[in-house]
Amino acid sequence: MGKDDRQLIQTILDLKKEKNVYIIAHYYQRESIQDIADFVGDSYSMAVAAQKSPSNTILVAGVDFMAESAAILCPDKTVLSPEPLATCPMANSISAADVLDYKEQHPDSIIVSYVNTPAEIKAVSDICCTSSNAERIIKRFPPEANICFLPDQNLAVNVANRIGRRLDYFTSACPIHAQVTEEDLDAKLQAHPEAMVAVHPECIPEVVSKADYCGSTAGIINFVLNSSAKKFIIATECGVMHAINKANADKKLYLAAEELICPNMKSITLEKILYSIEQMQTVITVPENIRVGAAMALEKMIIYSS
Repeated sequence: MGKDDRQLIQTILDLKKEKNVYIIAHYYQRESIQDIADFVGDSYSMAVAAQKSPSNTILVAGVDFMAESAAILCPDKTVLSPEPLATCPMANSISAADVLDYKEQHPDSIIVSYVNTPAEIKAVSDICCTSSNAERIIKRFPPEANICFLPDQNLAVNVANRIGRRLDYFTSACPIHAQVTEEDLDAKLQAHPEAMVAVHPECIPEVVSKADYCGSTAGIINFVLNSSAKKFIIATECGVMHAINKANADKKLYLAAEELICPNMKSITLEKILYSIEQMQTVITVPENIRVGAAMALEKMIIYSS
């Protein structure tokens, strides 16, 4: 890290203290951004951290639906996004009209909406979930209940396979996780046969079937840190490497594929965070008629997960 970067970081730290700004960052953020954050976590823990924020101003270093979730759960707080154009292609693949059309055709179905969705999708859902709690939440519903899970088809199939029940799902996938192939994993295992394999459930089922552990971003980190093994093949966005290395440098990590980098997450920079705090921009708001329904789905998720 150069002198200019250290000065920039110190300026941000001083300014966020002066303005009482609480920074929440996702594990997929740049290393320097994880280091200056007050809280770093996966999408579920970010939502909880927003609710528990000690400050009236929250800066969310993550893609747009993460900032929206904070605004939905904390209507009395100011929520800032340092890069409002940072988005999620999977989240944007479905519309509220798609959900309403499905509900019209299946009026008795329960809509379980992945937190990786825009606010208007959450507002027409019965409950939200994340990769860390999807299985637990779906198990809360009667076995005979018809459930539609959206929008990640791989997460839906992997959860359905694990708990042994059928789920309807929307055809869409994370472009980062879905690119990991069996061939990628086999090649890494051939090069590192003693390594344990930890994958995200947004990966394709064929990759998940070869994993020693499948779970959320935070779950993968905890699995690696709590394991006695020394080598791991990781199938999720490369940002998790930083959290693992900070906690325990004695682990050797290998990405399952070469380019597991989310360009939207990485579009947030220290310079953008500084500008956001200086100018108090961009403030993220959700129309109240959408926020109320979305908040019910998110709060129900938190209750069902506790």
